Amino acid sequence: MKLTDFKALTFDCYGTLIDWETGMVNGLKPLTQQRQEQLTRDQILEAHARHESSQQSWTPGLRYSELLAIVYKRLAEEWGLSATIEACEKYGNSVKDWPAFADSADALKYLKQHYKLIILSNVDNRSFSGSNERLEAEFDAIYTAEDVGSYKPSDGNFEYMFEKLAAQGIEKNDILHTAESMFHDHVPGKRHGIASCWIYRRYEQQGFGATMNPGELPEVNFQFNSMADFVKAHQAEIRA
Repeated sequence: MKLTDFKALTFDCYGTLIDWETGMVNGLKPLTQQRQEQLTRDQILEAHARHESSQQSWTPGLRYSELLAIVYKRLAEEWGLSATIEACEKYGNSVKDWPAFADSADALKYLKQHYKLIILSNVDNRSFSGSNERLEAEFDAIYTAEDVGSYKPSDGNFEYMFEKLAAQGIEKNDILHTAESMFHDHVPGKRHGIASCWIYRRYEQQGFGATMNPGELPEVNFQFNSMADFVKAHQAEIRA
């Protein structure tokens, strides 16, 4: 199997192209700075992952910006801190401020010359539009949790994408699903039998950060530590 075998790259965005962990930690400072005992970065992210995943299960049709506002409220309660509704809503609307990884825009510009580029993201459309300005990319399709009415790792998000891509002439065996999250993307992707590329952004860190522990890790077809490394591997295949 080679990178050049595929027609389309389907991307998770947050954690893969957008540095959501930095965005979360920065956005939660109005809470975490209230604490006398400071939390580590991973403690913040792991608590966020628990509340986010739980809320996505309870309210799968809720827009991500509104869901994040509830996560902020739950974190404040867990840590014994105060949070106004305005602070909750401000955090919910902060996705547009989350930074892109330094290599994302250039990598997407290069890959656009060789693939269809598709987003499959646990976000709402307005929030993604802000992120897309940072990515400077023209995607061929954007499928959000708001479009589907559920959140990954739900099978419905993948099934929705497969149905819509089939209308563009893109079948499962044309797709390389490119993502950081084992929990949200590679575990369900494996269930659906699609090829996988793990962008292991957290390769120098312990644990799973802002995503839940997926349990047993599925096998992946490709693994890179960055989008820049993905591009280098693709260029090497072409030269060969």
